Amino acid sequence: MLFNSLHFLLFYPVAVALYFAAPRRLRQYLLLAASWYFYAAWEPAYLLLLVLSTWVDWRVGLSIERTEAPARRRAFLLLSLVSNLGLLFFFKYYNFANDSLRAVLEHFSLPDPLPRSDFLLPVGISFYIFQSLSYTIDVYRGALPAEPRFHTFALYVAFFPQLVAGPIERATNLLPQFAETHEFEYARAASGLRLMAWGLFKKVVIADRLALFVNPVYDDPGAWPGLTLVLATLFFGFQIYCDFSGYSDMAVGAARVMGFRIMENFRRPYFAASVADFWRRWHISLSTWFRDYLFLPLGGSRVPSGRRYANLLAVFVVSGLWHGAKWTFLAWGAIHGLCLVGLLATQAVRARVAAALGLGRLPRLALGLSVACTYGVVNLAWVFFRADTLSDALRVLGGLGAGWGGLLSPGALRAALLPEIGWRSLFLSLGSIALLLVVETFEQRTSPGEWVARAPGWVRWAGYYALVGSVLVLGVFHGTPFIYFQF
Repeated sequence: MLFNSLHFLLFYPVAVALYFAAPRRLRQYLLLAASWYFYAAWEPAYLLLLVLSTWVDWRVGLSIERTEAPARRRAFLLLSLVSNLGLLFFFKYYNFANDSLRAVLEHFSLPDPLPRSDFLLPVGISFYIFQSLSYTIDVYRGALPAEPRFHTFALYVAFFPQLVAGPIERATNLLPQFAETHEFEYARAASGLRLMAWGLFKKVVIADRLALFVNPVYDDPGAWPGLTLVLATLFFGFQIYCDFSGYSDMAVGAARVMGFRIMENFRRPYFAASVADFWRRWHISLSTWFRDYLFLPLGGSRVPSGRRYANLLAVFVVSGLWHGAKWTFLAWGAIHGLCLVGLLATQAVRARVAAALGLGRLPRLALGLSVACTYGVVNLAWVFFRADTLSDALRVLGGLGAGWGGLLSPGALRAALLPEIGWRSLFLSLGSIALLLVVETFEQRTSPGEWVARAPGWVRWAGYYALVGSVLVLGVFHGTPFIYFQF
């Protein structure tokens, strides 16, 4: 079920109304039924997969808690890791591994004995498996007790606002909230609905309209001049940000209306002053997951610098692979990892250069240069994320500087700007990006929610009507799934 669909528009108010109307003892069951229905709306058969994965980790958590023997505890944890990652490998990476093996075997004129899989990728499988895994690991570490009730644990895994595209919640935060009694609060509901409306605006007005420009360019990158490739790449950076952060805003807002607090997943990432800062602001639930469950167990920052760099690079390569079974995602993750390693390795040199240039006396200039450089690197890396193949990505990068001289004629310039999508659409995209940047600049100084809450009633309602009206009038309603649903 899409947040930007009529189905959800009908489902959500009914689910919320029933939740608040139901007796406390029935609320968890009702939310679980609503969450399973929400997931089954995609493909009912894959609900069985979700339930099976949930049951295994629930039993594993109880078994870990009931034994003191270290070997048995490790065995139960290994069962959770193997079952979850095995499911993830089969549905998401089997064909990728098989195709890579086939290429090697064909090089040596050997047959490939393994057939391809025709199973569809279950929506959101990477998200709910990582969320469930974090629970079993935390129980193993003693960070929280095992949940004795299956329906409560199942609700933690399947909670519909963040089920299919995060944020990847931790059991230590979300599980205790299911024991709370939530009463309807107007101010909290209004705050959640505002956030949902803003997320929908980012999705259908900004992201889906930008896709009209980005998709034809990246479908055939060799056919376009440098200006078109540059614009498509910059537009994709905002498309994926507004698409994914729009979903996260709607998830946080939908949960907030019912009284649940789920974590912030984005924090103005394009204002980041370094690649490390970018990952403290982008997909925060995933970056902290890899930090806590992969980087720190590998030694974190307590190991010699060479090993630390290798660990960082490995984490980012795995992060790229988490996004999809394609070499382009691996390259995207490796680029971020190499950039972060390079920044750490050259920290002392960069400090000396900055001091020699006197940037310490010009902090705003230094910050601006850092933000601009980070933004440029992130957008170049997005080329690999968006391109269908490595050769397409290299074709885009190679074409960024080509064909600029031929744009001097008005006809060539108009063709480069894809007038077939409409000048109105292009200017709306540019205007909506400008509005987004203004709002996020404002967010650095104060919370928009707090400002709206303090504003006079006529100002608030004028803003509400303007936001909803712009979604209805300017939105692109093609039933386009959120980009991260494929992960």
